Amino acid sequence: MKNNNSEASLDVILNEMKNMAHQIDELKEVRSLLEAILHSTDDAISVVDEKGCGILINPAYTRITGLSEEDVINKPCTVDIAEGESMHMKVLETKKPVRGALMKVGKNKKAVVVNVAPVIIDGKIKGSVGIIHDISEIRKLTEELEHAKSLIRRMTAKYTFEDIIGESDLVQSAISQARHAADTPVTVLLRGESGTGKELFAHAIHNHSSRSRGPFVRVNCAAIAESLLESELFGYEEGAFTGAVKGGRKGYFEEACGGTIFLDEIGEINLSVQAKLLRVLQERELIRVGGSKSVQIDVRLITATNANLEQRINEGTFREDLYYRLNVVPIFVPPLRGRKEDIPLLTAHFRKKLGQEYGRRVAKIAPRVIEILTAYEWPGNVRELENVVGRTIINMNYNEETIMPHHVPVLGKGERPQWKTRDHSMIEDVGLVDFEGTLTEIMDAAEKQVLEKALQKTGGNKTMAARELGIAIRSLYYKLEKHGIG
Repeated sequence: MKNNNSEASLDVILNEMKNMAHQIDELKEVRSLLEAILHSTDDAISVVDEKGCGILINPAYTRITGLSEEDVINKPCTVDIAEGESMHMKVLETKKPVRGALMKVGKNKKAVVVNVAPVIIDGKIKGSVGIIHDISEIRKLTEELEHAKSLIRRMTAKYTFEDIIGESDLVQSAISQARHAADTPVTVLLRGESGTGKELFAHAIHNHSSRSRGPFVRVNCAAIAESLLESELFGYEEGAFTGAVKGGRKGYFEEACGGTIFLDEIGEINLSVQAKLLRVLQERELIRVGGSKSVQIDVRLITATNANLEQRINEGTFREDLYYRLNVVPIFVPPLRGRKEDIPLLTAHFRKKLGQEYGRRVAKIAPRVIEILTAYEWPGNVRELENVVGRTIINMNYNEETIMPHHVPVLGKGERPQWKTRDHSMIEDVGLVDFEGTLTEIMDAAEKQVLEKALQKTGGNKTMAARELGIAIRSLYYKLEKHGIG
């Protein structure tokens, strides 16, 4: 009886050993399969245990970071980070996955995007797995694409009326005038301070006109030496002056035939060039420098200036007859301080545009930041605002996604101006706007929140709400109707 029991026990042990051997074989197969998968991917993989120590990497990880297994295995997961914080540690602390984190890793500070997920077994976190995507090649290709686009933009108008950001009455009025002018061949004079966006209007007018398929030639008259401006605009014949190209050369007006020529800073040209420009406008023909033969041209002229042309006429530095030829359809592009209700829209636009250019994810803007920007007078107009938003993004830490007041640089030439000392609770209580969706959806949501808070604060008094928001009562009524607010 005892022998039978011993034999039965031996059979059980043998069966268990066979099962274990089979399981070991299966585990080896799974391990081999996993290793094959890890070695075949071009994305770097990093695995850490629950303490944040490295336990597994693949060859792609070494290629991207420059770190070997000896540098990483059983070492803290922070050893590979050059800029940014450890997403492994964040996942181990929160037990939640992280996606799309930008950072720089390895000895060469390679720019990467990281996705990290927790490993949870029986409700307990046992580690985390990180997938590292090398984006340096993508950035290189993007830069090459942008360079190619910039070459194309030199020959074509790149903006349309849809690219002009603003819902204020002044901007909408200017856009309306420009749209009407675009439908005709008349000369347009864009007036306004430096940095207001006059060139955007010139691009949009060309693209909205019947000449949109023709060339769009841009000339900054102030950027060309006075002695060269005439030959640059009207061309020259061979031997016209020392250094002239053999066979002569076409000027900007001839290059623009069939399309539009945009003369920026028109108030800076001298009287001699003014006289020749007047002839071009009157006769629709020109004579090259050093030549005697007339050249017929078919060009639509758009000009721009931030100078007081009327004052220059009185001073004798600008021809009155040329002024009347240019001032057929004057369009005033307003300064930013005159349309401050557009600052939230413009700031959101530049946040998205510059965030993409800088490779940063900037998803939100604190309402207090908008208040700071709105309180400033912006002598440099929209161009200055874009510059400030760019510097603000640069001031943010690599993993920060919300623009806060302390990120905003000193505005103007001196100390940061003191913005209104009125109660800010209306703005602060609104909270951060979640910048998801289209630009219109984002700004509509933010605007509606602020309007509702303003009415709540003023007990429904619309006049006081308009004063609190710093907008005209007419604009307030329009916005209330737009958002369906009673």
